[in-house]
Amino acid sequence: MTRLADAIGVEMRSVSGFEKKEFNPSEETIQRIATALRFPLSFFHQEEEIQTIDTGAASFRSLSKMSAAQRDMALFSGALTVTLNRAIEKRFELPAPTLPDLRDSEPEAAAASLRRHWGVGELPIKNLIHLLEANGVRVFSLAIDAAEVDAFSMWREQKPFVFLNTLKNSERSRFDAGHELGHLVLHRHGSPNGGQEIERAANDFASAFLMPRSSVLGYAPKFTSIDALLQLKKIWGVSISALTYRMHRLGLLSEWQYRELFMQISQRGYRKAEPDSLPRETSQVLAKVFAALRSEGVAKSDIAAELHVADEDLDEMVFGLVLNSVKNGVPQETRPERAKPTLHLV
Repeated sequence: MTRLADAIGVEMRSVSGFEKKEFNPSEETIQRIATALRFPLSFFHQEEEIQTIDTGAASFRSLSKMSAAQRDMALFSGALTVTLNRAIEKRFELPAPTLPDLRDSEPEAAAASLRRHWGVGELPIKNLIHLLEANGVRVFSLAIDAAEVDAFSMWREQKPFVFLNTLKNSERSRFDAGHELGHLVLHRHGSPNGGQEIERAANDFASAFLMPRSSVLGYAPKFTSIDALLQLKKIWGVSISALTYRMHRLGLLSEWQYRELFMQISQRGYRKAEPDSLPRETSQVLAKVFAALRSEGVAKSDIAAELHVADEDLDEMVFGLVLNSVKNGVPQETRPERAKPTLHLV
């Protein structure tokens, strides 16, 4: 608040008054606020207020690592993205949610139940974001530059949302998505205070959902080494740390082996980055939406203007899958042969 007051040339108590709606800033001050905060001037004059997200309605991964300011930024980013999703759903029919309420199930059982419900059996999941979207989960990226905010999820307007941090590698982002899926089916009423028990349950769900018990048991090597795990992790698209943890939970590694492997993982620097990382998963729904809009001659700036945000903020919400500029009604990229208003994911 102090920094904003200095940037726009007013007293700090004035910023507090603006925020609490005790009095309104002048047009000149609004212009300075828009410049300082890098939002279009129209954002401050829109008729409908953005519906904020209550802290208790969202489940955050690694809540303890982030500051209250980072949490609030993530929640406001999520609120903007819900507005974007609402605009998309006015134009397109997206898959309906098919997430059962599994709050009374243990994480391992819930993961197996959801796999059966979605018809994936024991197969490795090639693209988790595509699977989530096919079953009605709205997946977006976090439009904030903070590595401490891993991911968060919530139910909003009877729809499940997952927000992922694109600063992380593919394997860790997949696990974050599985973790948030766990919150959506196990804690759909929300988890306002988080807590180790709730976070552990979501972790166990993600582990079991991405690496089914029978599948891991079938592939487990007789002699486990870092090099062997680096090859095995590719089967399920997980990090070497996640696979080591899962094998230990399934009794395939002794306590000594588990500790020794994690020491080696740390020594090689694989806790932050590891070789042969998978390509980053992105949204299939958003790619199809933007392809259809491009075919209609709708530019990225048109969508950004409708949301009253900057073009680059829109980029950050949607994994960089954004509309290119349009000249004379013809999109810069190749026009799809036929755009359908109803999206079907396979």
